[in-house]
Amino acid sequence: MEGLDFVQLRTLAAVVSEGSFEAAARLLHVTPSAVSQRVKALEETVGQVLVRRARPCVATEAGAPLLRLAGQLVLLEREALTDARGPLTGGGARTRLAVVVNADSLATWFPAALARLPEGLELSLDLRQEDQDHTAELLRDGVVTAAVTAQREPVQGCRVRRLGAMRYRALAAPALAAAHFADGLTAAALAGAPTVVFDRRDRLQHRFIRTLTGRTLDPPVHYVPSVPAFSETIRHGLGWGLVPEQIAEDDLASGACVDIAPGRQVDVPLYWQHWRLESAALNGLTTAVRAVAAEALR
Repeated sequence: MEGLDFVQLRTLAAVVSEGSFEAAARLLHVTPSAVSQRVKALEETVGQVLVRRARPCVATEAGAPLLRLAGQLVLLEREALTDARGPLTGGGARTRLAVVVNADSLATWFPAALARLPEGLELSLDLRQEDQDHTAELLRDGVVTAAVTAQREPVQGCRVRRLGAMRYRALAAPALAAAHFADGLTAAALAGAPTVVFDRRDRLQHRFIRTLTGRTLDPPVHYVPSVPAFSETIRHGLGWGLVPEQIAEDDLASGACVDIAPGRQVDVPLYWQHWRLESAALNGLTTAVRAVAAEALR
């Protein structure tokens, strides 16, 4: 069988990361026709369609393992060049790592991990945001190198390490709590009270309702896909929602919000999954993420 061509693999990775053949051509300083020819040649070698020609372009199921391989080869190549050139020649280009993180971690503890990276580690980070129940999908598809995820089972070819649990408190503005929950968190109250949900993939509030009532309810929902706006929507009394404890503490202390379910907080376990590679960049990022998570999470 014919071997895989590294240039073609790198081109495949560029098409998926940039989202189109034209953008990949600009990144690689070649023509779109050259990009198309390289991807087509790789598909002929494998005997499978590797890229779904859409907006944006995405890897097919057959393309995902080759996308992971391409990313791993690029990472190891850059580190090898940096080591070979040494400090006297200025090393090599910055190592680029694509990482997917859930929105609440990105808004609270994760930036501190980036500030904790080892001195001298030259990284360019491509941070993606996704719900913690779905971050592992990008890792599985080869789009990212590492993920903060709620998935405990390791993705094929990856290592998984427990980070801790992010705690959430059920908050509402005092007026909304008085209007809807004067008699407690009954099924009728939870079915009628508006709730704030991050996006359509966010099922945290609905799972909390099911835990409290044993029933699947369909309350009015406000979708607010921004962590600051999510909390602000709750403060303004438009609905109740589950807020990370790091953010909730200030609202509770100021009286802007009340805890509508004292003692019934929600702990969401988080894990760090990353490619199974011996990489200085990946090892350094992993060490920093685990250290900060140990301080910030439960």
